[in-house]
Amino acid sequence: MKARLGAVLFGIGVLSLAVAAGTAYYVAPSVTKLPYDLTFCNAEGKPDGCLKASVAVAENATFMQVVGGKPTIQTGTLKATTEVVPQASTTEKEMTGDLAGEAVVWQAYGRVVRTDNNSDVSLYSAELALDRETAAARKWDKQFLDTDGEASENDSVTFEGQTYKFPFNADKKDYVYFDRDLRKGLPIEFDGTEKVNGTDAYRYVQTIPETELNTAAGSLTALANALAPGATTGKVTYTNTRTIWVEPTSGNFVKVREQQKKTFVPDQGSTVTLLDADFVYDDATIANSTKSAGETRDKLQLISRTLPIALAVLGALLLLVGLWLVIAGRRASAAARHRADDAPAPVEAPTRQDESVENRQSAEGGPLTDEIPPASTNWRADDEPTVPAQRPASGEREKH
Repeated sequence: MKARLGAVLFGIGVLSLAVAAGTAYYVAPSVTKLPYDLTFCNAEGKPDGCLKASVAVAENATFMQVVGGKPTIQTGTLKATTEVVPQASTTEKEMTGDLAGEAVVWQAYGRVVRTDNNSDVSLYSAELALDRETAAARKWDKQFLDTDGEASENDSVTFEGQTYKFPFNADKKDYVYFDRDLRKGLPIEFDGTEKVNGTDAYRYVQTIPETELNTAAGSLTALANALAPGATTGKVTYTNTRTIWVEPTSGNFVKVREQQKKTFVPDQGSTVTLLDADFVYDDATIANSTKSAGETRDKLQLISRTLPIALAVLGALLLLVGLWLVIAGRRASAAARHRADDAPAPVEAPTRQDESVENRQSAEGGPLTDEIPPASTNWRADDEPTVPAQRPASGEREKH
């Protein structure tokens, strides 16, 4: 019995180890890839697991806004909203060749408004291919970045590095992060760890020194005419200190801060500030981001770490217990056989035939018996006739 039970437990243990290995080496890598079926949330934030828009606010900002067709300098609070919409149909259709199964297409939309009247300050849209494992941009001939509201050939761009997400299981190292204004990727450095809304996060910082932006000649002329009397042209410079807090297991952003500055340097006159704003995720975005990142982290850790370890430990224990029971059962069986072989021969009991003979001898008063034969009720004298005499008639009895 022990041996059979041990064999069953041993088999279950082997199966548990096989499932643990399969979970660790096949299932876990598959879930640490960007899925095809991500959806964007509606106004109520449903369905579960959807991507939510991120909102960053810059208070007391100085910014340039086109009012009545003329660039003007304004002050106030700005709100920047970024939405990311995965394109499953485009992915299926366009991701061919070395991109097939390895990349997904995302569309992104950005809008900056002033909060006092909700009027637009700037807009952008983009479409790019992201590597499913690293979340970094992949080369794709149909990617674009539109920063003026009208898609054109001038919007062609080559995305590189991270954009809207870091890789799953992000490392404490430097990465390349794409900057929309410079339209290229630049290093972003690991700067330590920090808790954001109770969530452990890696902090990365990208410092962009003052750099001249590639600006169309017509736009420079318009700026000069509106903001620098006497100037005919100039240049636009840009600087930014970008800080991104990333939940490392999921690779999701939990907080973003961008300290942006843009200036117009005319060929004559004083420099004009076009943008001086400190954008930071608002509280609602930080709460949503940390919650989503935490849920993703817990699921990934369950599949990639907790479940394989638990199955491996269970399998090892079952193997040991099963093996012990098999050995104990075999030893018990061997001991039982050994005791059976060494036992004395049993004394033969008399058979029914022997008992019958012995009983008959006893009944006949054999030479070895001292039993008195039973008295017979039919004993008679030797001289009596063997035939019973007839009774005399009644007359004869009187004569006698």
